[in-house]
Amino acid sequence: MIRNYFKIAWRNLWRRRGFTFINITGLSIGMTASFLMLLYVSFELSYDNFHNKMDNIYRVVADIKTPSDNIEANITAWAVPPNLEKDFPEITSAVRINDLNMIVRKGDLKFKETNAIAVDSSFFSVFDFELLQGNPKEVLKKQFSIVLSETTAKKYFGDQNPIGKSLKITEEGFNSTVTGVMKDFPENSHIQADIILSLTTFTQHLDKELDTRWGSYDAAAYILVNPNTNTDQLTAKFPAFLEKHSGEFMKQSKMFVTLNLEPLKSLYLESTRGGTGGGSMTNVYIFSIIAIFILLIASINFINLTTARSVERAKEVGIRKVMGAEKQQLSLQFIGESIITCLIAFFITTLLIIIILPFFNEIAGKVISDGLFSNYSNIFKLFGISLAIGIFAGIYPSIVLSSFKPIQVLKGNFSTGGKGVLLRKSLVIVQFTISIILITGTIIIYNQMEYMRNQELGFNKDRLLILEAESSTSQLSLKNAIDNIPGVKFTSLGSSVPGGGNSSAYSEIENKAGDLQIANLDLYFVDHDYIPQFDLEILAGRAFSKDFASDSTKAMIINEEAVKLLGYSNPKNAIGAKFKQWGREGQVIGVVKNFHFNSLHDNIGPLTMRMETNRNDLISVKLASNNMKQTIAEIEKLWESFLPEQPFDYFFLDDSFNEQYENEERFGNLFLYFASLAILISCLGLLGLAAYSTLQRRREIGIRKVIGASVSEIVNLLSKDFLKLVMIAFAIASPIAWYVMYNWLQDFAFRIDIQWWMFLLSGGSAILIAILTVSFHAVKASLSNPVKSLRTE
Repeated sequence: MIRNYFKIAWRNLWRRRGFTFINITGLSIGMTASFLMLLYVSFELSYDNFHNKMDNIYRVVADIKTPSDNIEANITAWAVPPNLEKDFPEITSAVRINDLNMIVRKGDLKFKETNAIAVDSSFFSVFDFELLQGNPKEVLKKQFSIVLSETTAKKYFGDQNPIGKSLKITEEGFNSTVTGVMKDFPENSHIQADIILSLTTFTQHLDKELDTRWGSYDAAAYILVNPNTNTDQLTAKFPAFLEKHSGEFMKQSKMFVTLNLEPLKSLYLESTRGGTGGGSMTNVYIFSIIAIFILLIASINFINLTTARSVERAKEVGIRKVMGAEKQQLSLQFIGESIITCLIAFFITTLLIIIILPFFNEIAGKVISDGLFSNYSNIFKLFGISLAIGIFAGIYPSIVLSSFKPIQVLKGNFSTGGKGVLLRKSLVIVQFTISIILITGTIIIYNQMEYMRNQELGFNKDRLLILEAESSTSQLSLKNAIDNIPGVKFTSLGSSVPGGGNSSAYSEIENKAGDLQIANLDLYFVDHDYIPQFDLEILAGRAFSKDFASDSTKAMIINEEAVKLLGYSNPKNAIGAKFKQWGREGQVIGVVKNFHFNSLHDNIGPLTMRMETNRNDLISVKLASNNMKQTIAEIEKLWESFLPEQPFDYFFLDDSFNEQYENEERFGNLFLYFASLAILISCLGLLGLAAYSTLQRRREIGIRKVIGASVSEIVNLLSKDFLKLVMIAFAIASPIAWYVMYNWLQDFAFRIDIQWWMFLLSGGSAILIAILTVSFHAVKASLSNPVKSLRTE
């Protein structure tokens, strides 16, 4: 019996090869796209869940209230974590993590390690990063102890055992000892490091007062609490803790701190404080919905094409019922055919995923999966999805087909009825509603990306080469030597460049009322040449000048936002305002026009600029447009001459600034690819329905041609019903698309407005796609010989 079912199923699939091909192709593309997207979603949701104590690990964060603003920091004061561990028995361990950029040397090898951190000795007790060599409790206890990742250990020591060997770190060349080797951090960790330095290096040698600093904010802080600890009750004790240890300091500085806890498991996707690697729960929701949509569209295609062909199989069902077949047997037969179709699609999908996965990892910007077979549960999941689609997509057609009354169908009185037609029309509307939402989303995402690329930034970033010189005493000499290279137009020194991060400083600046207003303000250290090199516009006062010796000690330049913060109605009124900042006192000498010194995700904040030569780590070099490679080679020779102890390290400012939007670019590309696949699957379904509709109306088409109907009239006849459905889909999709994309745009401080023409373009695109899809068969039918179609009746 089962063998007979399979034989009949195969014959039916083969007899209508065109429809079978459309079904299998649509299912294969749909399952491939959906499974890849679900892999991506699963990977994003897996961040940090490999830590066994994940549910008991929290990041300690600070809300800092000043007289001018409220700062939501993702860090705490250096003194907070060790004192929390001492004062609260609920806290088992506390660990601080501070990002480092440091020069590491071994003989002639020298690298600038930008992915390094300094941590407390409890790091490997709190987090479950795997140590390949070394004792987790001991590797970071001593000062100048370092732990290397497996890859970094090979970079410096090859196949030798690195334990106990020395590396020179920082520009000063301190000797450090390798005490451990760790497995490379998993990609789904928001904490990343190639080198870990013991924090005791600072607290016992380089900066012995670090543990007592209640006003210095640099390190991220994590605590491990006892199981079943009520974190709300623990957080409620923090105000008294801060009052006890730093109450007097907060009153004097007028900076009042509130400590909060963020669960480790929510940091990557849900924290709004930054510093967690840039995940987005909104994107996870969007991709999850698209994956479900694509599976839904593929299933709709199957149901539509199967029920549409029900008339052809009516006589088969009637004869089998007369011969004694029961309704249950017929249902199983048709569900079995559905499952066979889906299993064929499963094998094709498996092959497609194996081929596409490396490319998918590339456009996602991370290794979502090493391969389909790297985790055998993936195969079972994919098989389960295929089987589920086969069963659920086959249930309705099986019920319809097995319910035919044999007497009626054998007399030829069978018709599909209004319910079947209504179902197919409803499913087409659902398909194109989803497609129009995706087209609209693609248009809006593309325009937002273009807006960000072309936004007026307020500074010039073209052909700017940035050298990282680590505040060397030779950097000024190097800058002057670079100035003399023919291919160099301009150079300047600074502590930061736009988009490259910046310091913040406790500041007191005279406001409109004549009071010294306290605020924590962003701060750039620059030289005389910085403002003209970046083409920053001075709105009032003047830029720093070599003609005024006091500029290097007593002058400050602020931006427009700082002027607003201080209450001045006109930038000119801020000139001469007194300031105190980091031990320096002086006056505001100029106001610079607002420029985007941070990402376009953030609003432009108040900025201060001062001259302080020993804090300028960066040399900005404006290159001429011709022969840039040769100019860079000449700069490298000078670098080796002036800074032989440092590796030659540089980047272009425009590339660095654009890297801030890599996540959005990747999201946009992934959205575009999968939206295109969803539209393709919709078109396949529409193509199948159009083909079947044409086949069913071939006699009508023949008669119309005989009485003189033109090709365009026949095409219009066959197309108008589908176009009505697309128009209904457009009306449903537009408000949904607006709501979803409006909320997505809220993540950007600078964003486009959603325009009416975007919806018109998406609706027009959907109509054009439908016309082209349906017209293929309509034109073919209108050009066929009417004699043949009439003869077949």
